[in-house]
Amino acid sequence: MTGGKKAVPESLKAKGMAVVAVNYRLYPKVMAPTYIEDAAAAVAWVIRNIEGFGGDPDLVFVSGHSAGGYLTSMVGLDKRWLKQHDVDANHIAGLIPFSGHTITHFTVRKERGIKDTQPIVDDLAPLYHVRKDAPLLLLITGDRELEMLGRYEENAYLMRMMKVAGHPDTRLYELDGYGHNMTEPSFPLLVREVRRIVELKN
Repeated sequence: MTGGKKAVPESLKAKGMAVVAVNYRLYPKVMAPTYIEDAAAAVAWVIRNIEGFGGDPDLVFVSGHSAGGYLTSMVGLDKRWLKQHDVDANHIAGLIPFSGHTITHFTVRKERGIKDTQPIVDDLAPLYHVRKDAPLLLLITGDRELEMLGRYEENAYLMRMMKVAGHPDTRLYELDGYGHNMTEPSFPLLVREVRRIVELKN
């Protein structure tokens, strides 16, 4: 939430799908939930406009790494953000967060003066919005011994709670030997998931 800029990874080019990379406003220039609102506005724009670029608005997937993974889950699980744009979050074909917080993001906790080792699950946590009718969900993290601050464990808990809620297709991959910066080995998993869901919907 504090740095970075949009980019289209080389591993996602020439795969027969459109890739839309977006920026969002960063802390400390903005505070929560502005960056969630920005992410939702971007997703809504893609759903409304991708057909004009040769894409299918019924096959829009949302993905991101770390803070982007958190935003992916928030936009897809908490329906209020896309509802502001008259878009149903269930219109998303699939959510594929890479190593995203499922508890309240540590930047949000920092804004509130809460230390990053104090977990919080409130309405700005994806875990708060577990529901059985959410888009298909593939969670990917690095090795639990190499990841950030229990990142694997909170994703495992989200997977478990989604299953308990009756969600039909939540899965979790842990990439052994990779830490938090595990994007490159995750891209083939993303492409495979997109193709799997496209086949299911066709």
